[in-house]
Amino acid sequence: MIQTPYLLFLGDAPDQLAAKVAQGIKDWRPENAVGQFRMEGCQADLGLVDMTLAEAKAAGAKTLVIGVANRGGVISTAWKKVLVAALEEGFDLASGLHNLLRDEPDLVAVAEATGRALHDVRVPDTAYPIADGKRRTGKRCLAVGTDCSVGKMYTAMAMDAEMRARGMKSTFRATGQTGILITGGGVPLDAVVADFMAGSIEWLTPDNDPDHWDLIEGQGSLFHVSFSGVSLALIHGGQPDALILAHEPTRKHMRGLPDYDLPTLETLRDAALALAWVANPAAQVVGISVNTQHMPEAEALSYLGGVEARMGLPAVDPFRQGAARLVDALAAI
Repeated sequence: MIQTPYLLFLGDAPDQLAAKVAQGIKDWRPENAVGQFRMEGCQADLGLVDMTLAEAKAAGAKTLVIGVANRGGVISTAWKKVLVAALEEGFDLASGLHNLLRDEPDLVAVAEATGRALHDVRVPDTAYPIADGKRRTGKRCLAVGTDCSVGKMYTAMAMDAEMRARGMKSTFRATGQTGILITGGGVPLDAVVADFMAGSIEWLTPDNDPDHWDLIEGQGSLFHVSFSGVSLALIHGGQPDALILAHEPTRKHMRGLPDYDLPTLETLRDAALALAWVANPAAQVVGISVNTQHMPEAEALSYLGGVEARMGLPAVDPFRQGAARLVDALAAI
């Protein structure tokens, strides 16, 4: 069990999006976010108090969480000094990177010497089955994106919160490091062996009450050549009854791929539906989630109105405006 509360380590994140793990924890579990630790050159800021390790320890923080999601998921040499010092200060370490804490001999040695724990949340701890494609009872909703990091997790969490507030039966199903750190459990999908990815999502979303909704955390994008595999595993393993299209309209190109443009929402709709129908012929697109955080209010509302008129579906920013209209669309199925 990872001890809370956390000191969120932003390291030398080059931009705000690189700190999306820390941002997610701060937004959805603010009670667990004591403060942030930023290194020189860090371009991300959560709006939390900047703390030294000693200050955070005095404030009650128990675990230093690596809140950066960098390309390749590596622990940089520049971070090591801070991570070692944190262990020596009495912190446990938690990370969702592909580069595991337990694979770093110097960190392991210091953790053993100080009696501290290393938590790698991106390690599958279950023998997942190969998917069999059998239909399951209950209902499932999945957000699919025009790109990575456009707000798929926020969409699912906002919808889950709204459904719970209404007394509806719902469960947020975490499939990535941020969701797992927020909720305490899930499937680290991009660390699962490829043959078992779809099966792990079947395992994560088992038979349930007919009126229960699983809100599955989306990953990657069908149109992102680096990470499309996890998206397809979610579509086929999740067998979603409902799809939410997720988009960030200020992107100039696919994240990390300057030679690739983002697909249109229409292109995403058609591709995602065609693939969803393989496992669930009744799947339908019910709404659009737009991440408008980089747009002024008036511009955001105008954009949402245009998308809604063009697509004929409710279009909202669920974090900025609430997810009520998306939940209304689910309830209508």
